[in-house]
Amino acid sequence: MLKPDYIIEGSWEVCNKIGGIYTVLATRANTMQQWLKDKVIFVGPDLKEHSDKTFRQDDALLASWQKQAKQDGLHIRVGRWMVPGEPIAVLVDFRKYYDRKNEIFLHIWEDYGVDSLHAYGDYDESCMFGYGVAKTVESFYHFLEAGEQQEADSKTASLIFQAHEWMLGVALLYVNHYLPGVATIFTTHATTVGRSIAGNGKQLYGYLSGYYGDQMARELNVESKHSIEKHAALNADAFTTVSAITARECMQLLGRQPDQLLLNGFEDDFVPAKSVEYDSKRFTARRRLLDIAARLTGSEIDTNALIVSIGGRYEFRNKGIDVFIDALNQLRHDDQLHRQVLAFINVPAWVAAPREDLQQALNATSSAQNAALACPYLTHWLHNMETDQVLNKFNQLGIHNLSDDRVKFIFIPCYLDGNDGIVNLSYYDTIVGNDLCIFPSYYEPWGYTPLEAVAFSVPCVTTDLAGFGIWAREEMQKAPIIENGVEVIDRTDNNYKNVTDAIADAVKRFAALSPQETERSRKEARALSKKALWQHFFTWYEQAYDLALRKAEVRIDNNTQAPLPPFNYGL
Repeated sequence: MLKPDYIIEGSWEVCNKIGGIYTVLATRANTMQQWLKDKVIFVGPDLKEHSDKTFRQDDALLASWQKQAKQDGLHIRVGRWMVPGEPIAVLVDFRKYYDRKNEIFLHIWEDYGVDSLHAYGDYDESCMFGYGVAKTVESFYHFLEAGEQQEADSKTASLIFQAHEWMLGVALLYVNHYLPGVATIFTTHATTVGRSIAGNGKQLYGYLSGYYGDQMARELNVESKHSIEKHAALNADAFTTVSAITARECMQLLGRQPDQLLLNGFEDDFVPAKSVEYDSKRFTARRRLLDIAARLTGSEIDTNALIVSIGGRYEFRNKGIDVFIDALNQLRHDDQLHRQVLAFINVPAWVAAPREDLQQALNATSSAQNAALACPYLTHWLHNMETDQVLNKFNQLGIHNLSDDRVKFIFIPCYLDGNDGIVNLSYYDTIVGNDLCIFPSYYEPWGYTPLEAVAFSVPCVTTDLAGFGIWAREEMQKAPIIENGVEVIDRTDNNYKNVTDAIADAVKRFAALSPQETERSRKEARALSKKALWQHFFTWYEQAYDLALRKAEVRIDNNTQAPLPPFNYGL
């Protein structure tokens, strides 16, 4: 297979931890470094309040190009992304492009017919960032070309640009149009229209064959995002997505069958290697979670309580948060549940501040049990207490965490970055304290949260509407039930009650396992995660690189694309 000399990979989540794509890139970086040492350049937005936590600037890296980039008018910082492998990262300050926004949108309309007229929200910000990434790729490509011209015998360096999600659509289309020597890959992790259909309560799967992407985009008011996503998918040398279930969605809504599936792997770098360190982290996390529950509810919490959680984006229906609450609520007064359960909902919401009364209770030197606090299920105050979906669900079901409730719910509505003011542990340092994780997704192209759980030896429940769930069911040598580490529940558009019943049953069965059976389930979960290491999944990336490079070669040989303009062409 053809191997590139350089790869530039652009994403809004480079050095910016806001979702699953961050995990894709950050965990794959080490494998990329081993495969193409310091020839992979990750490009992200220069958001100093976020990026400086994981970015270390180094002006000596690519020093000659940095000098050229400054002459080209780019505002960038170059350094190392402080994740395993420490790859090169370039952060782009894209604010200066706002002054030329209409000009940029006019060009992508004229070149590709991309509709930006109906844009709103984060569209402008994402597209200006995408344009900044495109100019970064352009500058680096011309820098490579200039060096090759000084060495007549040298071959032309091959460069791949991989763009993630619609936010990088402008970048891919610009590179595709003006830099025909660069091979392009567009990766969608979820389609805009598919996510919107699911998030608006419509049935996605039963009616998928009847949906027309452009029509649904108009109906759901996502025309501009869909337009740029669709044109990026149609024009990339290689179009990829993360699972078979999303590939079907892409074909129907974007009009192109993905060329390659790039399943999302994981790395062991994030998991404590030594049992002593793992046990210490698990003890610390459990003690903190038990203490939070006790102080909030004013109840005695058994040290052997079953700690269960759901996490991820705050997509109430798509992520199955509604199902999680309904399923666990069934067990609140279930006489067959002989173990106390703490159900944590770890999804970032519109946080106002950590609760001072809870902080004071957690910091109290007295071990005496305090009375229940107001809102004894919430760790941080929210700006939108009256409209928050989780809190409204609690009120609807009469969830108040009373002393005789066998299941108590705790809503942690913030990013677990270790500095939230209450938990003060990172997500990974928190999840290790869980006994069971539940991710009953309705819309989940892949599903990093269940993969992360099993990597930390935490058994989990997921569904067959998640890419991970489909993969797990195929890979497991035993029945996909919680006793074997992962339970995969059948989910459709119409079987909500069956799913809640299945989850409640899985929790009861898991709570009744003996210590030996529980340990076996944990080992099975960990063993499954080993099959999803990047060393197994990276081969699909190599195939995508090969395909993109071969298409670029044909394009150059046939001269079928617009001629390469001078560097300062157009915008």
